[in-house]
Amino acid sequence: MVPLPAGPEDDADSEVGRLRAENEQLRRALGSRSVIDQAVGMVMALTPCPGDAAWAVLVRASQYGNVKLRDVAAALVASAAGRPLPADVHRALLRARRPRSARPPRPPREAGGRCG
Repeated sequence: MVPLPAGPEDDADSEVGRLRAENEQLRRALGSRSVIDQAVGMVMALTPCPGDAAWAVLVRASQYGNVKLRDVAAALVASAAGRPLPADVHRALLRARRPRSARPPRPPREAGGRCG
């Protein structure tokens, strides 16, 4: 049997499937973003530092621990509700927060400082 060429219905079905997948991906991203923003706020409050520096701490922790950024953020936010922070995330956050050199830390800046 010879397959028939794809018709407009097949194209429409393909487009609907693609749009559904994209929609689901965007929903997950929005959900992750909310948790990440909460975690950035926690780092800003606990260390004190500006938002861009808090973001950098979370990114470094994600890289050091080889853990997705959204998972680092979710674990940190959950710890505020009394859940224990997983050991690998805890170690990664401590490492990300540490100064990058052996120099003594500088005094805090007025604005635009860094977290570690």
